Amino acid sequence: MTRPLGIDDPGVDWSGARVLVRADLNAPLDDGRVTDDARIRASVPTLERLLAAGAGVAVCSHLGRPKGKPVEELSLRPCAEKLGELMGRTVELLPDCVGDDVRARAEALRPGELVMLENLRFHPEEEANDPAFADRLAAGFTHYVNDAFGAAHRAHASTEGVARRLPARAGLLLSREVEVLEGLLTSPRHPFVAVLGGSKVSDKLPLINSLLERCDRVLIGGAMCFTFLAAQGESVGASLHEGPDGQAQATELMETAVRLNCALQLPVDVLVADRFAADAALEVVPTDDIADGWMGVDIGPRTSSSYREAIMGAQTVFWNGPMGAFEIEPFVDGTRAVAEAMAACFGSTVAGGGDSGAAVAQFGLVDDFTHVSTGGGAALEMLEGRTLPGVAALPSTS
Repeated sequence: MTRPLGIDDPGVDWSGARVLVRADLNAPLDDGRVTDDARIRASVPTLERLLAAGAGVAVCSHLGRPKGKPVEELSLRPCAEKLGELMGRTVELLPDCVGDDVRARAEALRPGELVMLENLRFHPEEEANDPAFADRLAAGFTHYVNDAFGAAHRAHASTEGVARRLPARAGLLLSREVEVLEGLLTSPRHPFVAVLGGSKVSDKLPLINSLLERCDRVLIGGAMCFTFLAAQGESVGASLHEGPDGQAQATELMETAVRLNCALQLPVDVLVADRFAADAALEVVPTDDIADGWMGVDIGPRTSSSYREAIMGAQTVFWNGPMGAFEIEPFVDGTRAVAEAMAACFGSTVAGGGDSGAAVAQFGLVDDFTHVSTGGGAALEMLEGRTLPGVAALPSTS
């Protein structure tokens, strides 16, 4: 298996190095305060390892969608403050991420010193992967480390461009993500079970096809289960589902599963509501008995029990996408059942970031999983078999 060279691999003496670290500090903010520090916390081990090895470090990241211009509300200042709090030090925030002053500060970095650059996306050249901008980002630094797995599927100046201009390595977080997800593709232990939710079959078509080739069983939940049910001729009431094109894709996936001898399992019962609200009238019904005007909002208890049994009997489980609208308390039970089953499973359990990762965190089960990915989109693209530009730009073992 090919893997990017990491910061602990031989070949780099970090003592005295001036290192630009691309992290993913894209944390949610409320009134200028970080409300979820998971991504910032995940960046700490790499930074501490480099600082302890005698490097001076400047960490850079994007935050939100400022559309290529400075936006005060999207300054990385709250992230610098939170990182400093987590690491027990003051983290200086520079006023920009490029320019003569930033270069001078980079050249003056001392061993063990840590600073942060301002939001990369204040410049449109970042997302355009502009070569001149990548040159300016690299200016003053001797080495580059990419630890932003959540942005590794983007060919931006800070994820792909700089990696080709400085001696580069993968950070601890990115290395771990690649190791775990590559393992699902190349050497999963069987039985291998995937649990998939979300809204649209069409959004996850490449992922489902990839998993059908590798898994023994794929469990379907979320709104996309209603597209599968509709494709089988069931009435789905007012449930969110796709039209003829999506249903044709669902039919093709079910036929592929049969051909590959992979059990594609659909719910047998669902929780339905008369409207999408916390105080809606609720009822559990078989999937072939959804009344007109009622919408499915979660998998039902019989389905939860069946899915739990499949998960508990697996040696490898991958989960992406909630089983229902878990952000509304009455609709959370199916998603919680999957999370708790995976937490209790003796096999390898991986959650694919995004809403799944948020659900695992909400239930307080992160430490009970083998791995919870920090990159929803990047994790899915990797499991689809696609090359991630931010990973491909790093030197590898082969």
